[in-house]
Amino acid sequence: MGERRYREQQYDAIDDVLPSGEPLRMGLMSSARWQTDPRTLAFSLSRYKFVAKMLSGRRNVLEIGCGDGFASRIVRQTVERLTITDFDPVFVEDFASRNDPEWHTEARVHDILAGPLDERFDGIYSLDVLEHIHPADESRYMANLCASLAEHGVAVVGMPSLESQVHASPQSKAGHVNCKTGPDLRRLFEEWFHVVLLFSMNDEVVHTGFEPMANYLLVVATGAKRA
Repeated sequence: MGERRYREQQYDAIDDVLPSGEPLRMGLMSSARWQTDPRTLAFSLSRYKFVAKMLSGRRNVLEIGCGDGFASRIVRQTVERLTITDFDPVFVEDFASRNDPEWHTEARVHDILAGPLDERFDGIYSLDVLEHIHPADESRYMANLCASLAEHGVAVVGMPSLESQVHASPQSKAGHVNCKTGPDLRRLFEEWFHVVLLFSMNDEVVHTGFEPMANYLLVVATGAKRA
């Protein structure tokens, strides 16, 4: 019998999961966050965990604006099928280079402003996208999201709060042209959905507290009025 690699037996399972002995790669965006400010990666992962809980058990789920797709596996763990999309082919190609067939995730290049997806999904989520959509294009984003959602489907959308922007770094604020207050985000979604639930978030904690003190907002909506 060969000499044990690890001093404690329970760590032998690592080699079963990673038989090559090589660690998995993170994506472009997640690697940059880990290198510059690891805390922000923790915040992002916790948002994906919230989505995973809200959409748990859904049959066919879509992500709009996946970035490098690193955190999407958290949602994939709780749903039957996951399709992730981004309008930037660099990030989709990065994900494809790391895509693990055991997790069955399809990645597509798609711009939600250009039109809806070619199928309907019973769950859609979109994190850190709406704040990059110019107000003049907001209705197209909402219309195409709703047109991609199946009847009785659930949408989860997250974005930094308007109040948080005075504390955000220049890199974090880059491209933010449409941050909203909690009431404004609720009003937008009530135009498009019959049921709208708004949550606040500070760091990795999701709660129902005072919205102006939240640094991030999450809305869960169902019953699309238009499709």
